[in-house]
Amino acid sequence: MPNKDTNLTLRVGRSLQERRLDKYLHGRYSNYSRVMLQDVIKAGGVKVNGKQAKPSLKLNPNDLIEISLPELPTTEIPPEDIPLNILHEDNDIIIINKSADILVHPARGNTSGTIANALAFHIASGDFVDPDLAETEEDEGEEDESEIDDTKFPIALGEFRPGIVHRLDRNTTGVMILAKNATAQWKISRQFHDRLVQKSYIAIVHGTPELTRDRINAPLGVNTKFRYKYAVRPEAGKGKEAITFYEVLETFRGFSLLKLTPKTGRTHQIRVHLAHIKHPIVADDMYGGKPVYPWQLKDAELTPEDPIISRCALHAWTISFTHPTTEKIVSFEAPLPDDMQNLLDMLRKYRKK
Repeated sequence: MPNKDTNLTLRVGRSLQERRLDKYLHGRYSNYSRVMLQDVIKAGGVKVNGKQAKPSLKLNPNDLIEISLPELPTTEIPPEDIPLNILHEDNDIIIINKSADILVHPARGNTSGTIANALAFHIASGDFVDPDLAETEEDEGEEDESEIDDTKFPIALGEFRPGIVHRLDRNTTGVMILAKNATAQWKISRQFHDRLVQKSYIAIVHGTPELTRDRINAPLGVNTKFRYKYAVRPEAGKGKEAITFYEVLETFRGFSLLKLTPKTGRTHQIRVHLAHIKHPIVADDMYGGKPVYPWQLKDAELTPEDPIISRCALHAWTISFTHPTTEKIVSFEAPLPDDMQNLLDMLRKYRKK
């Protein structure tokens, strides 16, 4: 824990009614993660009206808060010359088509070779440098999630990811927004929080859902047996609301092409929801998906060969949001990567109904 503390005194505004203490402080000091602030409160670093408080304390107008905040760590993301597949770039944002097998940000055991490292290099070597760029949202779960939990706002500095406003899994490809300055990052993060960003995904799954379009409404939480996985948790208080809409775009013998539109953004949401309805994503071995080989699609004898796709067949297809400067709705689309396109071509050739 840092040595130097900052002592502050706050008076709660007259318009605020019964806001949790930890949420209130996170809103005032967004560069501290909510978890960090909860730890400060539990350690006795916060008093309300002269008394020790709990994170869940409900505040009232004119309450006096005394808080001692620790210094933030000074970790930085080292720039690395990693190519970015840029679909669009202007003074405020970069839209990329993320490739497979790359983390969005440094995590346990992976401190380099990430999108964040690439972005740091791109910004530092370009004409647009913002030293005050905010660094990331608070995390929940494993190192790199499929869809960020959109309830987390404002962005926090618990870990350092320059310009990252949302995430994709390591092996999920597709469209991502990167911010080039702090204002753009704040505005876009707010849109994610308010669920104003429209996202769609493409997945190739095993089997064909009974309905051509439907809503999957199943709360998600951490898997009780494997902490790195997530699961449907209908028990009261164990799962968070998670809603995914799907549409069947094309069917084949044994497989389907789906469009997914998540309403919420829980960790691994699309992957868990599709496994829940018994149609896991091809090659998603964490949630029941199996690799697919050319001999299988051809209905031929088993032949030693590589699978057609060796990673989860999930792709972030489109994204729409309000541009932070022009305030106009902008939309971007990332074309399917070669491995998913190859699988789709083979399905159309050998498994068309």
